[in-house]
Amino acid sequence: MADNSVVLVNTLKVDPTRQKELISMLEHNIETVIRSLDGWRGSRLIASKDGTSVVIYSEWETPAAVQAMRSDVRMVAYFPKIRELANFESTVGELVFERGR
Repeated sequence: MADNSVVLVNTLKVDPTRQKELISMLEHNIETVIRSLDGWRGSRLIASKDGTSVVIYSEWETPAAVQAMRSDVRMVAYFPKIRELANFESTVGELVFERGR
């Protein structure tokens, strides 16, 4: 795939009793902060059926756009709030295969 876009996947592990709270916070952040950032293309939230995790799948135009998001003052203030609800790990990569119906 010749596109230079970047895929950012965050896997968040959460207490099942707090999954909905986490999703609400993530949705609010996407609507109020992420969508205003240069280079953002889109995000998807995927919730596990057992309530123990949420995956954030985001597409960005460049690696620099991901780095700018991570250092944006609003995001720096937001990360500790996420950590209060969940443990998370991030993967930055590129889409190498996609197939749909």
